[in-house]
Amino acid sequence: MNTTVLKLTGVRRSYPGESPVHALRGIDLTVAEGELIAVTGPSGSGKTTLLHIAGTLDRPTSGTVRVAGHDLAALSDRRLATLRAHHIGFIFQSFFLAEHQSVLDNVADGLLYAGTDASVRRRLAAEALERVGLSHRMAFRPTKLSGGERQRVAIARALIGPPAIILADEPTGNLDTATSAGIVDLLHELNADGATIVVITHDRDLAADLPRLVEMRDGQILADTGPGTGLEGP
Repeated sequence: MNTTVLKLTGVRRSYPGESPVHALRGIDLTVAEGELIAVTGPSGSGKTTLLHIAGTLDRPTSGTVRVAGHDLAALSDRRLATLRAHHIGFIFQSFFLAEHQSVLDNVADGLLYAGTDASVRRRLAAEALERVGLSHRMAFRPTKLSGGERQRVAIARALIGPPAIILADEPTGNLDTATSAGIVDLLHELNADGATIVVITHDRDLAADLPRLVEMRDGQILADTGPGTGLEGP
């Protein structure tokens, strides 16, 4: 049986105010090692809040979150940052690459806060870039790359380590159809090599192409095609 790398139990997230926002309303979600999952839903469904909590960027109002076996409620902010640096890789829609640095250094910075020696960071960065097919672009700056290449750099940065889980927030949102298809193919390849990946997306075609689909609406999971969930897919 595969190891559980992410487990949310009864997770709620509310934001106080004159009209409180209940972004998550009792989420139960388990992600096993080696899974490739799409979390989809309309704007306001809670999927981005789910990503932030799973990625330790936010804390739940109530409920339990465990990442790589660690109960996040028991960790200080400093220890959360360490957990994030060692066990979680992020891919964002907007790439977030430093334009004044080379592609290699952008990827190496993925381990900047993990306490890894600079020479080791650069070696692992080169290996990650080779995995995404960009070893020939290592000396380039991001401004010299296409949108698809920049997203591949961001994916390489997320892979370096390697992390227990990769969280991808709309990874094809800024790309054209053909380039998006190439990124989805790459995610499948990385997953086949053992990477555990959760993709947050509003793109139902992309979601339908992944092995497991979790559908959210109004802060709740409406459907989950994962085994043993008791929720049928759409």
